[in-house]
Parts: sequence; C-alpha cells; structure tokens
Amino acid sequence: MVISFRANQIVAGLAFTILGGGLSTYLFRAVYGIRKLPPMVDTVPLLSIPGLSDAPLVGPIVFNHSLMVYLAVVLVALASFGLDRTFFGLKVRAVGENPQAADAKGVNVAATRYICTTLGGLGAGLGGAFLSLAFLGTYLDKMTAGRGFMAIAVVLFSKWKPWAAFAVALLFGGADALQLRLQGMNTPVPYQLFQVMPYVVTIAAMIGVSRRAEFPAAFTLPFRREES
Repeated sequence: MVISFRANQIVAGLAFTILGGGLSTYLFRAVYGIRKLPPMVDTVPLLSIPGLSDAPLVGPIVFNHSLMVYLAVVLVALASFGLDRTFFGLKVRAVGENPQAADAKGVNVAATRYICTTLGGLGAGLGGAFLSLAFLGTYLDKMTAGRGFMAIAVVLFSKWKPWAAFAVALLFGGADALQLRLQGMNTPVPYQLFQVMPYVVTIAAMIGVSRRAEFPAAFTLPFRREES
C-alpha cells in the first residue's frame, strides 16, 4: 500500500493495526471456537547456559531464558552489523535519507523498502509470538496491550541504533516487570496504577526526546521516481 501505491504511511499503518487485531481474534475463534478458557500450549523451552546460569544474582536473570530471548539478542547483533558494516546496510540508509540519490546510483528503492518492511514485519511477528509461545503459553485478545506502540517509542528514543534500541527496550521491559512485582506485594495501592507504569515511562521518555528526535530525511515520504 505504501511502497507501490504511495498511500500515507501513518494512515495505512493504523488501518492494518486495526485489521490485525480484529483478524487475529476472528481466526482464533474460527479455529478453536468460543471457549471459557483459552487452550494452553507448551511454551518454548528455557535454555540455561551451563556454568553461567548458576552465578549468584546475575545468573538466573541473564542466563536462564527462553530460546526466543537469545534469538532476539542475536537479531540485534545482526541488525547492527548489517546496517553499519555491509553494502546492503549502506543502501538501506541511503534509501531512508535520500532515495532520489540512491536511485541515481542504481539502487532499487522499492525492492530495498520491501525487504526492510518484510524484515520489520517478521521481527514484530516474533515479538507477538514470544507472548503466546514463550511467555503465556496461550492466546488472549489484545494480549499485546499496546506494546507495539511502545516498540515505536523505543525506535524513536534510540535514534534508529539497534543496540541503543535494545537498551531502551530493557528499560521499558524493566518498568513492566517492576509493576508485576509491585502488584504481588499486596500494597494498598490499586493495581491499576501499577499497570500503567510502563506506559507512563514511555510517555515521559517520548516527551523528553520529542524536541530533539532525529528522523531519516525520507521518513514516511513515498518515493516517486518521476519526481527525482
């Protein structure tokens, strides 16, 4: 819609976000029917790193996770290397900053954007799959709870740097983990206040960086070769 038909990226993105939420619910009920309790599945197994997972304090926190967590770290490393150290990464950055100049150098702008959109979609899909296949072991309507929009905030806050995005994601994830811990402490504070903590942190971070946020020059702009 955006690359070939030059639709507005924001409008198209919101439309497909709404479509995805409704379609996932429909397909789930079409396959499993309407149930009082959702079906449970075996989660992706935990992988304990021998010799490291037994380390005091740090071991269980860092070296005892699902395979999908380690995969995420590997993908961050590959993304960082690919963007900064490969010719394809140079093309990606050129297409994002100045697609007209990239096109003049023989870069297929549309193909590059299709590849990047596909890879980004696969990454988002892995994030959703983690919730159902590694974290909860089931599917619930709206189980992502706005985490996709938090991921957008992570990208903006990190200025499109993979390792910086990884660090910011840990910050937001830490806020989410903290609110879960606080809910289990039986405090007199309503649990709803704890639940909004990750989103408050996200909003505060976005307010802090909004004035100095850096976007690629061609961000959200459709490429028209005839206007080059």
